[in-house]
Parts: sequence; structure tokens; C-alpha cells
Amino acid sequence: MSWPSLLDRLPSVRGRLIENASLADITWLRVGGPAQVLFLPADATDLARFLATIPHDIEVRVLGAGSNTLVRDGGLPGVTVKLTPAFGKIKVLAGHRIRAGAAALDRVVARAAAKAGIAGLEFYVGVPGAIGGALRMNAGCYGAETGDCLVEVVALDRRGCRIIASLEELGYAYRHSAAPEDWIFIEALFEGTKDDPAAVTARMHDITARREASQPIREKTSGSTFKNPAPETSGGRSAWQLVDAAGWRGRPIGGARFSEQHCNFLINDGTATASDLETLGETVRAEVKDRFGVELHWEVKRIGVPK
Repeated sequence: MSWPSLLDRLPSVRGRLIENASLADITWLRVGGPAQVLFLPADATDLARFLATIPHDIEVRVLGAGSNTLVRDGGLPGVTVKLTPAFGKIKVLAGHRIRAGAAALDRVVARAAAKAGIAGLEFYVGVPGAIGGALRMNAGCYGAETGDCLVEVVALDRRGCRIIASLEELGYAYRHSAAPEDWIFIEALFEGTKDDPAAVTARMHDITARREASQPIREKTSGSTFKNPAPETSGGRSAWQLVDAAGWRGRPIGGARFSEQHCNFLINDGTATASDLETLGETVRAEVKDRFGVELHWEVKRIGVPK
């Protein structure tokens, strides 16, 4: 699919505007249609000015590292913002604090904290993606999550206004934030506790080993597909156990399947379309609901239009 040109309606920028940009190349599932326009802002000032002056009838969204996103085969209308390395800076501060740009990879932030002797961010070494996505969904793993160490965020709204919001204002719950959908996170402030760098690093190595032993991290995948349901509604079964019990471990639809190693991970065998992946997920959700009475909710964010 090829989108019509939008460039004559967009403000000038110091970054780059790319029409009909491939998104399959930058999402971890390696599927999806093109962005009508992909905007790579030079810095936060460039992005703020763009948001303040773009016509409000043009849709704007942000795409992070693409680790937790399924772009549909028809692609994304309007403008898709992809944060550049200018948004990936990391700075260690006094008081066992660390400030990280939204484009900084989670694992890189974890390593920076460990090197500085800051404990509490080790779990980020096991979270795929970048800080912006972690802020949006309160990402976490192995018993820890973003809200445990976050102090505040900096974001831009749809008008380009700069917003500083505290942890309490984000309304965090399990894999959920109450932050407005039009906010584009640009940086975050975290606080941990003082610890020996070697001890922090050792815990990170343990998380990495556990993840490599239990998850298909070398595959074309997006991480956990479904949120774990509340134990009281699922009989104590996690999402992967329900997918497995429904008989969908390794069972394909087109080029998509749930991993044999961890069957809450969608896998693209290299031939899947976004439709294959979404159809598989929806089929499994329906079967789990029918057989066990449990509603599985997507953790992977599905965006765009069908082909």
C-alpha cells in the first residue's frame, strides 16, 4: 500500500520526514505496512515545534523500539514519530538517581545504573524495548516494574506543550498507565538505592540467564503477547498456561505461531503477515474464553489499518 503525500501540509523540521516509510524494518515482529510519513525529530525542541504547528486533523503517534507493537498490514496513516538518538541520553545524578531519554534502550539504562552502583533498575535488563514504551505500559519482569523506581516523567502533548508528571499522576497499574494517549514521553527520572556495582551486575546476569533459558529471544517476536489475568479469575493460571492448555503451543496460522519454548510469545517464522499474527492471537483469545471462561487481554499494542 502506498499513501498519498502529506508533505505540503506539514511544518518544516530540522529532522527528517520520510514518506511511505517501511515499518516492518524497525519492528521486532518484522511485519506491517508503511507509515504515511515517518518523522525523525532532531531533538525535543524540533518535536515540540512540529506538534505545535501540525494541523490537528492529521493523526500523530509515536513508535518506540517496536518491541511491543504489531503494525497492521495496511500501515499507519498520518505521522509516525520515531525518536532519534538525541532522545537516548543517560545521565547519573546525585541521590542514586538516573535520568534517561525515552529512546534509551531499557537494558542500557540497567547497565548504566549498575555501573554507578544504583540498585532497583536491574529488571530493565530483561525488558525488551526502550524507556518510552516502558513508561507507557509500566513495563516490568521478574517481580519488579517501572513504577517501583520512577520519580517523574517529561512528556510533550499534542500541542507541543512540555509536561512534567510525577509517578502518582501516571495512574500506574499492572501493564497500564493512565497517561493521556497523546503524550509523547521524552525522558524519565528514576531513583534506586546504593549498592555495590558487582552485586547489581550479578543480579542482572541472573535475570539475563533466566530470560535466555525460558524465552525465545532470538526469534522474530514481540515479548509477552497477553497480560497475565487476575489469579482469582483464571484459577491461578498465567497467560502462557492458558494458551498451552488450549492446545496452541507451536500450532500455526499462516507464518505465525506461539513459541514452543514459551507459549505467550508470538513468533513470525519469516513468512507471517500482521494479519496472521493478529488472527492467531484473536483465535486463541476466543478459544481460551470459550473453554476456560477467562478473558485474555493483549499486551502487544496493535496499531494501523488492515490491508
